[in-house]
Amino acid sequence: MEKSNFQLSFDNCKLIIDVVRKDIKNIHLAVYPPTGRVRIAAPLKVNDDAIRLFAISKLGWIKRNQRKFEGQERIAPREYKQRESHYFQGRRYLLNIIETDKTQKVILKNKKFIELHIKPDTPTAKRHEILTEWYRAQLKKQIPAIIEKWEKVLKVKVADWQVKQMKTKWGSCNIEKKRIWLNLELAKKPEHCLEYIIVHEMVHLLERHHNERFLYHMDTYLPNWRQLKTELNKLPVSHADWGY
Repeated sequence: MEKSNFQLSFDNCKLIIDVVRKDIKNIHLAVYPPTGRVRIAAPLKVNDDAIRLFAISKLGWIKRNQRKFEGQERIAPREYKQRESHYFQGRRYLLNIIETDKTQKVILKNKKFIELHIKPDTPTAKRHEILTEWYRAQLKKQIPAIIEKWEKVLKVKVADWQVKQMKTKWGSCNIEKKRIWLNLELAKKPEHCLEYIIVHEMVHLLERHHNERFLYHMDTYLPNWRQLKTELNKLPVSHADWGY
């Protein structure tokens, strides 16, 4: 796989396009939230001029899709202070800081509060670490049942799955190892959005590329996947630049 990028200028604006050359038959174009990052996947033999002409022919489509993300709510960097907003499984909660000399922990309270039990004068970085590990543990509780359900439906087997903070994707799939990676940020999204991402990655075990066969499987097994994708990409996003 070869990676590069090129710049287009139009309407007094400059557009950077990431180009990835793969062993595929057709050119694929995508615009990713939250920043409207543009990516073209092209066959290995397609030259730069052909890719540039393709991009120019799609400028209208690119700008329309980028505009969809311009009004998307952005979450400022968290300070982990009293009554700060945090999201969990699609719901908004208020952070309740409880100082303690006992074990530091996180407790979900009354569908309204996330209680963060910490020692006095705990720095912001440590507060972030404690809450992040709680998110990780909660997400890991959700995932197995969803994978097991869809293994039966799709008749595939996931050999391994992991959770990590991902900067550019909601998920990924190593087809050879049958391993799925899921973005830790999915802990903050509704479970049906998490399920959509898991199904998307598992369908890659049936079809490697985002081609017509892949879309056929998605349409067959999860007919409302496009609505779920739109919902996920409209939800508030963190200050980090990542999307799907």
